[in-house]
Amino acid sequence: MKKLLFSGIAINIDFGLLLIRLIIGSLMAFYGYEKLIHFNEMAASEFWMKQVSFLGMSSKISLGLTVFAEFICSLLLILGLFTRMSLFFLLFCMGWIFLVVFPMSILDKGDNGYQFNDAFIYFMIYLGLLFTGSGKYSLDAKLFSRS
Repeated sequence: MKKLLFSGIAINIDFGLLLIRLIIGSLMAFYGYEKLIHFNEMAASEFWMKQVSFLGMSSKISLGLTVFAEFICSLLLILGLFTRMSLFFLLFCMGWIFLVVFPMSILDKGDNGYQFNDAFIYFMIYLGLLFTGSGKYSLDAKLFSRS
């Protein structure tokens, strides 16, 4: 047991990837679901009309694309279905927020000291998942494996 605790040997990489997918996917799906149920009010807000406008599109289209990424793609991430394609949309969404909406604000002064930008944290986790894939506990592994 002592060797296991202090060694760099992986215990179960696939189970770790499953936990990351479930937790991060659930957290982001919550953000997307909130946007979905409050769609009309959010689309009419000045924030979505002026700050988030994607390539000059209307606030409804920008918000719809965000809901697609944050809610639908997060559900696909949780299931491990079309994982890398879903991660592409999630990475783009978080990158847009991080680079355009709140330009390059990795670290901000919060009420209780400094805090990291959530979009930046999600972006980095999604980037890691893009390189690792969904693992063997996923629908991708069941449907698309060659064994």
